[in-house]
Amino acid sequence: MPLHLIKLCVGVDSVDELAAWRTEQKRAGRLPIVHTRNTPKRAAEVLEGGSLFWVIKRQVRCRQLITAVDTHEDGLKTRCELTLEDELVLVEPRGKTPFQGWRYLEHHEAPGDLHSGIGAELPHDLAVELRALGAW
Repeated sequence: MPLHLIKLCVGVDSVDELAAWRTEQKRAGRLPIVHTRNTPKRAAEVLEGGSLFWVIKRQVRCRQLITAVDTHEDGLKTRCELTLEDELVLVEPRGKTPFQGWRYLEHHEAPGDLHSGIGAELPHDLAVELRALGAW
């Protein structure tokens, strides 16, 4: 089973805003890369089909498949680049308290995709509200 990562999407208010930003970056010729300070020690497990789950406004809202994990050293500093697939996959909304950096997310704890079934026909913001109210 793949191991996932979860990260806050700071400065973004919706999945549509994240998608629009990503479209601008793609037009400018920039790859979908997320920079982090620390390289996951379990990177091999992440690369076995793991995704980066995005937390937007305290809700896990979408994910992107992780295709590469690269560590770059610059003197005494190191940084990590996570290369992602372009596609944003909507997931079942789930509340998440704030945290810094990224965290591992075990496959059995990850929210399911919203590509079919109950909720797929609902606007994502409505699905979030219903989940917050405990009605769905």
